[in-house]
Amino acid sequence: MTQELPKTAPTGSEPTPEPELTGVRNFRDVGGLPTVDGRRVRHGVLFRSGHLAHADAGDTAFLTGLGLHTVFDFRNADDIRIEGQDTPLPGTLNVNMPLSDPAQGADFWHTVRDGDLAALREVLGEGRAAERMANSYRKLIRERTAEHGRMLALLSEPVDAAVPALLHCAAGKDRAGTSIAVILLALGVERSAIEADYLESNARHRRYRVRRGDGSTGSAIDPAIMELLNPLFEARVEYLRAAFDTIEEEWGSVDRYLEDGLGLTKERRDRLRELLLTD
Repeated sequence: MTQELPKTAPTGSEPTPEPELTGVRNFRDVGGLPTVDGRRVRHGVLFRSGHLAHADAGDTAFLTGLGLHTVFDFRNADDIRIEGQDTPLPGTLNVNMPLSDPAQGADFWHTVRDGDLAALREVLGEGRAAERMANSYRKLIRERTAEHGRMLALLSEPVDAAVPALLHCAAGKDRAGTSIAVILLALGVERSAIEADYLESNARHRRYRVRRGDGSTGSAIDPAIMELLNPLFEARVEYLRAAFDTIEEEWGSVDRYLEDGLGLTKERRDRLRELLLTD
């Protein structure tokens, strides 16, 4: 039995117009990316963004109009405590699937939010920030196979597949970016196209608004502190490549990673491609 996608969702060859959302950062339709066998990701079935906690009425109306089946929220309890729960979207299933443990690095993030320049230099200076980010991407691949496997299982259900789907974390860059990359690898999307989509998160209007403990953002933050923080809030291709390298190191190939690491059978992979690709 094949699922019929909601007729309200603009699925197919036409891209979803990119909206000017007020309270949601880094939103985009992943449709249009090319696969190695000449197909493309279908428009209107796979979206990514930052969190939805600050979505206003206009944002909510737009997102509801996408006909989403599922919102995957990769934030942990600490993220949700700080930003808030996602704004509910009528008729949409919200699946909270934390991809990071709030107990890991809690002291570090308190240091970031407190804006202590000396402490930040100690933990982020001399390349330590970029190294920290690359290691976090390796851990997302190595340690979150159960979560990524569940995500792919839900997206490829034989009857009630979780599409159209929106995937997000806090900024929509790291946890969501890695998860989107996993899906695109399963679809056979060209590696260069996966990287190009990932780097779109660096666009000025997409960037996560860094907040200090006192609530200040943007230009109110000391430029010296922002220089130290930039590697954390930038999408850098070497981070994503660290994830790709980990797949090769741990499993030997993408196919073995998907099959042995994530439990994605050939039948499920074919189903995923049926739902998310177009000729």
